[in-house]
Amino acid sequence: MRQNENKRMDKDENGLEDRVVAIKRVTKVVKGGRNMRFSALVVVGDKNGHVGAGLGKAAEIPEAIRKGKEDAEKHMISVARTDYNSITFDNLGKFGGAQVLLKRAPEGTGVISGGAARAVVELAGIRNIRTKSLGSNNKQNVVFATLAALKGLKTPEEVARLRGKSVDEIKA
Repeated sequence: MRQNENKRMDKDENGLEDRVVAIKRVTKVVKGGRNMRFSALVVVGDKNGHVGAGLGKAAEIPEAIRKGKEDAEKHMISVARTDYNSITFDNLGKFGGAQVLLKRAPEGTGVISGGAARAVVELAGIRNIRTKSLGSNNKQNVVFATLAALKGLKTPEEVARLRGKSVDEIKA
C-alpha cells in the first residue's frame, strides 16, 4: 500500500508535490483502426499557498503524466490563506458546467471535500475548508472550477485597500 501512495504523489526538486487526479483512455477511430492515447489530469502544489493544474496527453501513461505536470507548473496560482490555514472569504468558482463552492471553516474542521476538489485544496496548503460541487461532476471541470474560486480570493488587506477602509472595518 505504501508503494501506491508514492506513485500517486511525488515530490520534486522544487519542493512541489503532484497528484494525478484522473487518467482517461481516449480512442480516435481512423481508416486503419483505432488510435489509443491517454489523457492525464495532474495537480501540483507546494502546500504553502501555491497550486496549479494541467492536462497532458500522450501515447503512454507516464508521458501523459509528465506533460500534465509540466502544464500544471506553468499555470501555478497563489492562494490567499488565513493564519489557521483556511480561505479568507467564501467563494464560488465556475468552469464549464461545474461550479464549486468554497466555504471558510474554523480551526480543527479539516478538509471536507470531494476527490477532485480535495486534491487542489490540499496541495494549496489549506487545512480547514468545506467545499460543495454544484452542477457537473466532471473531474477536469471541477478541478479548474476550484482553481478559479481560489484565484478569486483576496486578502483582507487587499479588500480594505480597494474599498478605502481599514482592515478592522472589513473584519467587523
